[in-house]
Amino acid sequence: MRIALFATCLVDALFPKSAQATVSLLERLGHQVVFPSGQTCCGQMHTNTGYLREAAPLVRHHVEVFEQSNWDVIVAPSGSCVGSIRHQHAMVARRAGDEDLAGRVEAIASRTYELSELLVDVLGTTDVGAYYPHRVTYHLTCHSLRMLRVDEKPLDLLRNVRGITLVELPAADSCCGFGGTFALKNSDTSTAMLSDKMGHVLSTGAEICSASDSSCLMHIGGGLSRLRSGVRTVHLAEILASTEGAV
Repeated sequence: MRIALFATCLVDALFPKSAQATVSLLERLGHQVVFPSGQTCCGQMHTNTGYLREAAPLVRHHVEVFEQSNWDVIVAPSGSCVGSIRHQHAMVARRAGDEDLAGRVEAIASRTYELSELLVDVLGTTDVGAYYPHRVTYHLTCHSLRMLRVDEKPLDLLRNVRGITLVELPAADSCCGFGGTFALKNSDTSTAMLSDKMGHVLSTGAEICSASDSSCLMHIGGGLSRLRSGVRTVHLAEILASTEGAV
């Protein structure tokens, strides 16, 4: 299968290992991964903050980059960005009065997947041959759980990782408090939510807290580092890309 990678701006700027791991994993499984070089921000931040007019050019550019027909599907290591593409882009286009763009958006959205969705629903696998000898707990990010309905897919993948000790995270489906600009505009509430999340992570005794969104991992990881807890945050893609010879 020929797969286009949408890296997302946060991953590209701050967490490139997540994108690199996505490519490494998919290529190991026998697929060809291409990186459309013209890609930029999908406009999620603008849309979530209410700047729909400013988001429209970003939506249009995203469609122009990814509507090429020489790849089968599009994958992103981010539930929130995929959620925005599926549930916000057409709305942004229609608010801008561009029904043609909305139709093009929907065609792109129909073949855009978060990584665990692609692996389980499209490629039909829950065992990717990974090896990761660490004690890991998993945070179910809000957008992947509530917008994409990935449900147990990330956990099904992790359960088949060799060497891993997977421990259940209490209140795994509760928000970590990031929420993009929410963490800036409502910092006190965000900090309280993060405190609850960190308490749950620490209660598991895990070495690693994983998730499918770098934004959530940035928020949780920042809090854990300030506590000097020793617990690291690692993207799901990085765990699934790990093999016995590479660990």
